[in-house]
Amino acid sequence: MRPEYIFGIHAATTTLERDSKRVKGMWALKGRADGRMQKLLDLAKAKQIQVEWVSRKELDEMAEEGVHQGVVVACEPIQTKNEQFLDAMLEKLEEPAFLLVLDGVTDPHNLGACLRTADAAGVHAVIAPKDKSAPLNAVASKVACGAAEVVPYVLVTNLARTLKDLQQKGVWITGTAGEADTLIYNADLKGPMALVMGAEGQGMRRLTRENCDFLVKIDMAGEVSSLNVSVATGVCLFEAVRQRKA
Repeated sequence: MRPEYIFGIHAATTTLERDSKRVKGMWALKGRADGRMQKLLDLAKAKQIQVEWVSRKELDEMAEEGVHQGVVVACEPIQTKNEQFLDAMLEKLEEPAFLLVLDGVTDPHNLGACLRTADAAGVHAVIAPKDKSAPLNAVASKVACGAAEVVPYVLVTNLARTLKDLQQKGVWITGTAGEADTLIYNADLKGPMALVMGAEGQGMRRLTRENCDFLVKIDMAGEVSSLNVSVATGVCLFEAVRQRKA
């Protein structure tokens, strides 16, 4: 399996701390010896990972023009989860399920940002269809700042069927749509729930929308008609967090 290159101080540190067995190689920028880099080098030494010092050009090539901050780590790809994992996870939960569903989000930057927000909000898993979804690649991992390693990313064959299965397990499906009548702040988000976010522009697909129990929207006061999907995800998830903590 082709290794995946993770770059950036934070992403590299998180990978070494949480899943160092995935690491197959590590490269650092010649001449960089500041405090943040030294902490990472000390961690690599503690994990018995050998570091090779290379030029900026070599790092640029490995990171494919990403902002590597002087470090690149080669890893086995993060493994996505499947329907069986989701079923087993829900069986073990001792609190109301809190799930995020991404329908048609194809940009790895947006996926990474959504994973980071999901981790901060305490979401148990992020679910997406196998087709027309962003890959869990190095770009998504870098933007996620460590969340990609800890928040399960579940890819399902048939999203509509998965939503029906969740409903049968007592999970309420709340979809987001600009034309909805109910504001997110007036919806009940306290019980077992899955929040569905659609792709920017086209929103949720028809079958996805039809399998939602409720549709909600964010109140928009300005001239802009919609938010970036990762920003909208943050607004909705933390409204749910506010209600659930209250």
